[in-house]
Amino acid sequence: MEDDLKKILKGYKAFRNKYVHSDASIMYHLHRNGQQPKVMVIACCDARVDPALILQCDPGDLFVVRNVANIVPPYEKDTRHHGTSAALEFGICLLNIAHLIVLGHSQCGGIKALLEGERLQQDDFITNWVALIKQPDCEKYQVDDYAKLSLEQSHQNCMTFPWIKEKTEAGALTIHLWFFDIQRGQVYTYSNAKKRYEALLD
Repeated sequence: MEDDLKKILKGYKAFRNKYVHSDASIMYHLHRNGQQPKVMVIACCDARVDPALILQCDPGDLFVVRNVANIVPPYEKDTRHHGTSAALEFGICLLNIAHLIVLGHSQCGGIKALLEGERLQQDDFITNWVALIKQPDCEKYQVDDYAKLSLEQSHQNCMTFPWIKEKTEAGALTIHLWFFDIQRGQVYTYSNAKKRYEALLD
């Protein structure tokens, strides 16, 4: 446990040396000018799938929201609390994001819990949350296949938000569906033309 803390403190020191103490401090620039990212990522909470690390981004490059199984919920305008929807509204309507990436991944625990109906030791919220992407025949899928299918469901949910639909139809916003294979360290992107996932880069 202590070694884990030492590792992240060492990382914090490296962060300050790179981004704070340099002559052209990125953090000073972000402080003076605010955030102006043009890319937003909806990613999973999984510790192995950090968008900024995978894409080697600097602070300020990405506007990121993470939740269990990287789900975009449907548009529901009511008095309840909608964290992911609020982040979408902030990024797209206030920051004018140009690209929205929904980033799924292999071996997703949230998808596994949905498909296998695992009895969780603590389940106040998880089952109800992943039920947003549940389909009647979901049990017949393997975890990774359903994780890709759930990306398409999240895309459909995106289009229930009126301001997302308006911006995509106007060409001001592009939605990307990406799948990260943890073992290979490879991102695959969904091709609308070919109706399949292809390697983002060779």
